[in-house]
Amino acid sequence: MAYTYPMTSYQRLVLTISILASFLSFLDGSVVNVALPAIVHELGGGLAVQQWVSSAYLITLGSLILLAGSLSDIFGRKHILTWGVIGFGITSILCAIAPTDVSLIIARALQGVFGALLVPSSLALIISTFSGSAQSRAIGTWTAWTGISFIIGPLVGGALVDLLSWRWIFLINIIPILVTLWLMRQLRADRPSEKTSIDIGGALMATLGIAGIVYALIEQPSHGWNSLLVWPLLLLGMLLILMFIWYERRVKQPMLPLSLFAIRNFTVGNIATTAIYAGLAVATFLITIFIQEVGGYSALFAGMSLLPITIIMFLLSSKFGALAGKHGPRLFMSVGPLVAASGFALFLMVDNRVDYLTQILPGVLLFGLGLSITVAPLTAAILGCIDPRHAGIASAINNAVSRIAGLIAIAVIALVTGNSLDVEGFHRGILLMIILLTLGGLVSAIGITNKFTVQKI
Repeated sequence: MAYTYPMTSYQRLVLTISILASFLSFLDGSVVNVALPAIVHELGGGLAVQQWVSSAYLITLGSLILLAGSLSDIFGRKHILTWGVIGFGITSILCAIAPTDVSLIIARALQGVFGALLVPSSLALIISTFSGSAQSRAIGTWTAWTGISFIIGPLVGGALVDLLSWRWIFLINIIPILVTLWLMRQLRADRPSEKTSIDIGGALMATLGIAGIVYALIEQPSHGWNSLLVWPLLLLGMLLILMFIWYERRVKQPMLPLSLFAIRNFTVGNIATTAIYAGLAVATFLITIFIQEVGGYSALFAGMSLLPITIIMFLLSSKFGALAGKHGPRLFMSVGPLVAASGFALFLMVDNRVDYLTQILPGVLLFGLGLSITVAPLTAAILGCIDPRHAGIASAINNAVSRIAGLIAIAVIALVTGNSLDVEGFHRGILLMIILLTLGGLVSAIGITNKFTVQKI
């Protein structure tokens, strides 16, 4: 990996490990979908198995991410990251050799458990190793590399399924896992926080609450809002989260220090994250489906249609992270979402022809530029003001917010577009995304401050 700014050899090591570990988690979230038909063809089970092979990973990953962030703060990033990488490797092998559909679903759920350990610890390593403008640049580089996984996943997965077997989409994890573990031998053991006990009550409420919400939102498109698998679990999950907040205000050593939300950039940044990542999730969902169903493009082309976004983010994210480190994040978090929204505005000119070069690509390019301006400064603004002792749980909160925002947006998009995604429905969905991204930019412009210091809590 080549970097365009000076770092010590140890900082380069930390950034490389953080990128590799996070890449594993993000890649496995996107690589599996293209292999689902081949999996069902060999193991059977039909649509239900396809849904659960994908959902089992997302449910455990999403529901355990807050606990994982807290554990990284208590026991140290190196320890939790090491266990995460090892566990991810073992469960990847279990997925690859799964003899039945049930065993594969169980292995995917376990893979999500260890995947949850990777991202918060990775970002916390960066926060505790870099400071000031160097931290913003490092986050920008991390964003650029991890963003590639969303595009590489379907492409690599498709090639492996066609040339070898679906089982290889899990076996390819072993090489980066071994490289990561070899590099981690040189990683210094960080000092864990003064808190030595696990908040078991808070961990249970947060995990079950998020699991209920995530499960309900994943199952809603298949079963509808009236299903007993959806609204009761959604309400139960929301109730548990409210109980969790009440409990955390009273417990002596909380898993989630609520004083984090007294930090202005942390709170405002997570509000902006909700709007911006909801827009991002629905954008990829709408565009890839619309150009297939109305434009008649192939699934492979639909996946590649968003490749320019990843290329732009890879080239520009670290640069905008560096600029945000120098000038502050407020301008970039305000302008970036508006640029992305203007890209969406171009999609309003799409008609039944769905010409990619003239009607889709210009909006994709502008959307990619807006994301590049936004994402690294957003992450840096949220985590840059956090005491490194709490970087794990702070990162976990931001990751949970972005994931749940995306799930909620996709779950309700049918209410806006209608049951069939025609041109008019597509335009209505695009208008919603313009509103969300504009809201994210306005929230940032009003609430984010450039003058902040790390606050002890």
